[in-house]
Amino acid sequence: LSGLDPAQPYFQGTPVGVRLDKSDAEFVDIIHTDSAPTIPYLGFGMSTAIGHIDFYPNGGKQMPGCGKNPISQIVDLDGIWEGTRDFVACNHLRSYKYYSDSIIYPDGFLGYSCASYDVFETERCFPCPPEGCPNMGHFADKFKGKIKNYFLKLYLNTGEAKDFALWRYKVTVTLSGKRKVKGYVNIALYGSDGNTRQHQIVNGNLEPDNSYISFIDAEVNVGTVTKVKFLWNNNWLNPTLPKLGAATITVQAGANG
Repeated sequence: LSGLDPAQPYFQGTPVGVRLDKSDAEFVDIIHTDSAPTIPYLGFGMSTAIGHIDFYPNGGKQMPGCGKNPISQIVDLDGIWEGTRDFVACNHLRSYKYYSDSIIYPDGFLGYSCASYDVFETERCFPCPPEGCPNMGHFADKFKGKIKNYFLKLYLNTGEAKDFALWRYKVTVTLSGKRKVKGYVNIALYGSDGNTRQHQIVNGNLEPDNSYISFIDAEVNVGTVTKVKFLWNNNWLNPTLPKLGAATITVQAGANG
């Protein structure tokens, strides 16, 4: 059974006979997309972990792309009727959109086992363990025989709009140069199966010999990395023409380490 943002009002905190629970089937996977408290945030989805595995994309409360102003969001989506409906319950309805996208991307939507979404954004839950990470959505049941914990809370990020699948990479950049400058560093990955857009790694003080670590949630699974593009900019004309380079760039894929 796949629970697509199971309802919170009248169900959260009730006995297992009343609501969806892991005892209802051999394998129950849950996608939580609207789990903020109903009062005052109008979250209509359950926050409690109730399945064999529970996915909390983007933390499970506020989905990317759902915070737009009503007019732009309605125009962006599939026509006025569907756009209006989606604006009213955008977070809640993301669950079935992620599920339908997961059918197209069987290697996408990897969920990382973590204590919380805040911890997921650090290095402590990366990469996937040796048994791998479950895929949120249609292919979640591939993980059925690998569950060791009583409940498993999984975190991941998604895109703002279709296609929602993202692939997580850890990028470590060690800078080279003569002196400290202010600016930002962008990285793009090129691989055997595709290339990413530029992703910002750091913005602020850039010091030679320092290492900067960031996560890229890429819009494509690049496969084997063949090239990395490094770009830095300080956003203003500097008559001293400062130079900055990358001494090393290390890329680690979340899926297989």
